[in-house]
This record gives sequence, structure tokens and C-alpha cells, in this order.
Amino acid sequence: MISFRSIPGLIAVLLLCHGPALAQPRPADPRLEAATRIFEGLSEAERKAIQVDLIWTGHLNSAATGNFGPLTFRAVNGFKAGRGQPDGQLSPAERQELARLARTARETAGFAVVTDERTGVRIGIPQRLLPKREALPNGGSRWQSADGRITLDVSAGPASEPLAALFERQIAVNPNVPRRITYKLLQPSFFVVAGETAGGRFFRRQASGPGGLRGFSVGYDKAVAASFDKVVTAIADSFEPFPTGSAPAAPSVGAAATSATPVAAATERLGVGLVVARELVLTAGVAVEACKALKVGGHPAKLRLQDQASGLALLDVPGLGEQPGLGLRDNAAQPAQAAVVLGFDGNGAARGAVALAAELRGEAVLAPLQPGGAGSPVFDRQGRLTGLVTAGPSDKALVAGVAPQRSYAMADMGALQAFLARTQTRIPAAKGDAPEQSTGAIVAAAGKAVVPVSCVP
Repeated sequence: MISFRSIPGLIAVLLLCHGPALAQPRPADPRLEAATRIFEGLSEAERKAIQVDLIWTGHLNSAATGNFGPLTFRAVNGFKAGRGQPDGQLSPAERQELARLARTARETAGFAVVTDERTGVRIGIPQRLLPKREALPNGGSRWQSADGRITLDVSAGPASEPLAALFERQIAVNPNVPRRITYKLLQPSFFVVAGETAGGRFFRRQASGPGGLRGFSVGYDKAVAASFDKVVTAIADSFEPFPTGSAPAAPSVGAAATSATPVAAATERLGVGLVVARELVLTAGVAVEACKALKVGGHPAKLRLQDQASGLALLDVPGLGEQPGLGLRDNAAQPAQAAVVLGFDGNGAARGAVALAAELRGEAVLAPLQPGGAGSPVFDRQGRLTGLVTAGPSDKALVAGVAPQRSYAMADMGALQAFLARTQTRIPAAKGDAPEQSTGAIVAAAGKAVVPVSCVP
């Protein structure tokens, strides 16, 4: 998730002459391409304003990044249902109506972005929905609904322990507190944990910075989830743990989408790669199919080899350095064995590294993968490379902008070695008796081998 700021929440390429034959590529959606050009012709402020308004009308379950893709395309069409053609574009009248409905929803909630004087956190508060406010003994602040069914806490304090250790404790199973974790995300500067209890939902984000640790948590009754989920998305989208400058003003309506001059824009497809040798990167075939322009870690790349059976692809990346000492697992995993998936979330320059807690399921991995996670390497808790995600996560699976735990196809260590052997490339076996490592230790050891992949079809 990019920096994750929201809650719960193709076939064929040009191969070398000896590569296997594949099916023809899926045609691009001309409506999506046209809508992308129109949207990206708007100012950044207007692009984000449209997405914020779609959040408030309940059509967009994602952060307002200003980037256009299938999720925003469907959100616009969801809003337009019964109003116009599903072309992903807003007429001036539709843009005005969207703004009016969103403004009504914000005003009904009494939503305002404030800077909490006790913690320094900047965050959006639905003040009419959470009229009760109190100072907490730990130095934080609390907002609560009149009936106590919704609680928002904001906290700040010194960084007395590593963020990764705090994350591990948050996701640990507690038999005395029945709950189900539906999303867990660890990045170097923050983590997110979301889930459900028997009667409610919860979301927590904790960030580290020069001022220590700052974060917020939301807990609410499932009975109010239908109306409050979009508010939680708006709260998470507004959160700034270490703000600079003044608080942003309420969104305003700019030029209508259809009034902008179209600009050339390509629909970028994202993936993840693993450096396996100097200038050589392993990834998933679905991440690099039918690419006119391909980049890995900012370097231009070319497809060397692809295998349809395993779902793997190998890329030549001139200028990329050596693989930093990975070790491959050499024995089969146990059922439901714990694992860690390393990858990237977000779009464009906002893409950020992520570490996701997961489970091994034979030739699949259970993990909360966001779109763009195809090609993410999978490590066991001893830090040994165990496989690589070959499926392409879809944004259709997102819940309030958050990816739930789902099963994704994975090429296991045998498939990895067999594929790499075709180019005389090999990853050495890791020690079989290595002790279990924390997520942070696995990221530190293997993170430099994980690189973002970008494909312009």
C-alpha cells in the first residue's frame, strides 16, 4: 500500500525466438484509456478532490492519491449508474452533483481535519458522529459516539522499541481476545493492523519518525459498519503523523473532468521482481506481459525468458547490481506454515516497500496482497526464499481499500530452480537449521533483492 492510507481495506508477450508460444494479449479497454487521459489532464488538486468526493459518496474504497486506474474508473461509473454512459468520465453537471452529495455527507458527519494539540497528529474527525472527547491518561486523545459504539483514539510517545517488534506483538494470537486479523502491513516507517471481533471492526496505524511513535486506532460496532466504513476510509486518508504546514482546506470543485485538454498517458501495470544475479531479475509473467516499455527499479529492462507453465519470467536489467546473498529453502513447507511476502504497494513515485505476514499453502500463499503484488517473493520465518507469487492480485478484492487475506498461486522453490537452470542461474540452498527471524530481520536481509517492476502495455 505506497504508503497505505486507507482501511477494511493480458496474456502474451513478445518472446525471444525460442520462447514458448502464448495466447494473444487481451485488448486494452478504450474507455479506460480515454478516461485516464482526461483525468490526468486535470490539476493534481482536482484529481484528488474527485477521489475524496467518491470516498464520501461510498463509491471509492481507496486513498485519494490523484492517480487514475481501474478502481477509480469503476468508482466513477458506480456514481454515474443511471445518470450516464459508463465511460469513467464526469460531465460538468455530474461533477457538480458528485461534489454536492459528498459535501452533504461530510457535513452530516461534521468531518474536519484537525491537529490534535496533545499528540501533534493531524487527522480528520467526524465531530457530529463522535461528539464525546476526552484526554487519555497516556497523553493521547479520544473521540467517541454518544452511544459508545464508535471510538477513535490518537496516541503519541517515545520509540521505546523497534516498530517491527511492536507490529509482531499486535498481530500475535491472544486466546483471551478472540479476533480475526484481516489485514497486516509492515513498512520501515509504519505498520497497519486491521480486523474483526465477534461484534465489531478495528483498524490501527502506528508510524515512527523523529518525534517518536504516533498513531491512531478506530473501533466500531458491526451494526454501524455499512454507514461508517466510508468515514473510516476518509479518516485514514487524512492521517498525518508528523504534519508540516497548515491543515488542508475542505475539497473544492475545480474544472469538470470533460473540460480538460486530454494529455497522452499510458496505463501503467505494476509488479515486483527479485534480483537473482547481476543484471538479472525474476518476476511473474503476468506482471510483464505485452509491455511496450518495461522498467525495473528505475532501469530499462528487457524480457529474456518466460515460462507459461510455472508463471515465471526472467528480465535483463542493464546497470542493476549483484543479488545480495539470498538462500533458497531446500525442503517442503508444513501445512499453514508462517511466511513473509516482500513487495511494493502504491502507484508511481508513491510506491513503498511492504512486508506482509502470510501462510504457505502448498503451491499457494495466503496473504493480503494489493494490486501490483505479482512477482513478490515469499520467505519462510527462517528467512529462506520459498517461492514467488505468480498470480496478479485484483483491486476487485479490496474491502474499503484494503486487501483481505486470500490465496494466490505461487511458484515453489523447485519451480524457481528449474526455471533459472535454463539460463545457468542458481540460487544456493540456505541452511536448514536457521533460527526463526522477525519480520524486520527478514526485510533487512532480503529487502535489497526486491525491486519494483513497471510495465507500460
